[in-house]
Amino acid sequence: MLALTLLAPLLAGLAALALRRAPEAIALAGVGLGFLAAMAVLAGAIAGNAVELVLPGLPQMPLRLVATPLTAVISAMVATVAACVVVYAAGYMRSDPERPRFFGILLLFVAAMQALVLAGDWITVLAAWELIGFSSYLLIGFWHGCDGVPGAATRAFLYTRSADLGIYLGIFVLIGWAGSSEISATLAITGSPALVAGVLLLVGAMGKSAQVPLQDWLQRAMAGPTPVSALLHSATLVAAGAILLIRVAPMLSGGALLAIGLVGGITAVVAGLIALAERDLKRLLAASTSSQYGLMLLAIGAGVPVAALLHLIAHAAIKSTLFLGAGVFQHDRDSTDMEAVAGAGRSRPLILTGFGLAALALAGIPPLAGFFSKDAILAAALAAPGAAWLAPLALAGTVLTGAYMARALRVLWGGEIQPVSGRGMGWMSAGMAVLTLLSAGLGFTFVPLEHLLGAELPPEGTAMILGLAAALSGLVLGWFVTPARLMGPVLPMAQRGFAVAGGMDGLVLRPTLAIAAACERFERHLLVAQLGLVRILGLGTASRTDAAENRLYAATLDLGRLNLRLGDRAETTDTNGIDALIFGLVARTIAAGRRLRLLQSGLIHRELALTVMGIAVIAAVLLIMPIY
Repeated sequence: MLALTLLAPLLAGLAALALRRAPEAIALAGVGLGFLAAMAVLAGAIAGNAVELVLPGLPQMPLRLVATPLTAVISAMVATVAACVVVYAAGYMRSDPERPRFFGILLLFVAAMQALVLAGDWITVLAAWELIGFSSYLLIGFWHGCDGVPGAATRAFLYTRSADLGIYLGIFVLIGWAGSSEISATLAITGSPALVAGVLLLVGAMGKSAQVPLQDWLQRAMAGPTPVSALLHSATLVAAGAILLIRVAPMLSGGALLAIGLVGGITAVVAGLIALAERDLKRLLAASTSSQYGLMLLAIGAGVPVAALLHLIAHAAIKSTLFLGAGVFQHDRDSTDMEAVAGAGRSRPLILTGFGLAALALAGIPPLAGFFSKDAILAAALAAPGAAWLAPLALAGTVLTGAYMARALRVLWGGEIQPVSGRGMGWMSAGMAVLTLLSAGLGFTFVPLEHLLGAELPPEGTAMILGLAAALSGLVLGWFVTPARLMGPVLPMAQRGFAVAGGMDGLVLRPTLAIAAACERFERHLLVAQLGLVRILGLGTASRTDAAENRLYAATLDLGRLNLRLGDRAETTDTNGIDALIFGLVARTIAAGRRLRLLQSGLIHRELALTVMGIAVIAAVLLIMPIY
């Protein structure tokens, strides 16, 4: 079951790419089987069965997949969200001619995420980390023929790859100090190596989880299809950084925890302001994702990683519901611009209901899932050693969450009702409905989860009151006050993403592209110089040079003609030789089958006669053969 959790989507993805037929059915079978396997692994973890699968790897560094209670819970979360998103995508992508490529890459992405979640060693973590980055680049750039899409995919790739250096260095420190690539062995490291490794891993997590100042790429990643956005923002790519820090939390020292908490708290506020100032629904949800993962990092920094895990689980269901709802509105209005989707919710009341429940859950309204996880984060911030810093940031992030979600709901409710199409809505509604139910009811499973993980949360009495007050305040402000009045002079800066001196585009993207262009120019100069050197040293005069170039050109053409002739001969051999042999064998086999079928008359006396004749032949052979 442990291996099947990631092998099922992987093999289904390869089958969808290879067969290019019925990709929806193949994808649904793959994620369905992976979901059942993940549930079986979770059931085993609940029963106390810790499973480990050891595979050949580097010398003295085998590859491991482990099913601890923590990894089993996260794996089940990934499998559940992935299954619902694939169901939704079956309707959303039904008219796209490139569906096989879409589902193939999507399932590869799911398999890589499961490998990251279940990895028991750092080598597997690195391999899965690379596959996640590569497949997310392909998914974001899926519609590469549209304007701005290749740039968005490149920006996401460069931003996250720049931060990935921290992952490599951090893992190098851990393996070098512990002398083992097994994750459980490296978690016992303390002192300066733990501090250095923790800060380096934080840098890598900041890139994947879009934390300040690396948050800009996530909003631009909205160029991909909506199912991609729903999966990236909820339980896979952006979750990878938070999952990594949750898993290494036992190793983190006080200094690393403070750095993680401050990065998360600042991101929760800054990205919340960016979301409130957004003029596009999907970009608002993208900025919200950075803000919510900032709250998770704040909980980790407060020393209560289980609070981050609970919000990770709740956020996975909530944010995927919001993105899938936004995809329906985008289908109706051909845009996610706030002005274009105004009133789109009133045209689809059921979809708006699901979207609204998820929005209230994200804001932290009881008894929805986000209420319980937000309370856990606020309680962790209030009880942390750095509560003076972390608690105000957590409260401000909660207020902003309510404000930007109320603004989104008001936009979807206001405006004119327009006619809508029901094409593909069956699949889309089914996938969204399951996630809506999870957004509403997951909170009631958190107490059993705490017992399963052996964790205990700080007292939540004060946190519950403050959290509910902050959520309601944010909802009221977002519904009744416009962003211009609410934010004042901060609004233009938030609309620019608080970029200073070009932001990370100026620090990472443009310098990288400039270096690539310079390398291309240098290569062209080298080619020109080589040609000049040939002319000077090898041939002597221009006329001889031209003659040599003509001979080289003619030889190239002759080589091309030879290859074409070889190809024609190979095709003739295949058609008249191998194919004829195979088809002839098939024809002879069919003919022999027809003749043998005549023996099967169904007449009992004839069958008995043939049986007696056969026995007689066998007896004769046995009597004639010499006995040794």
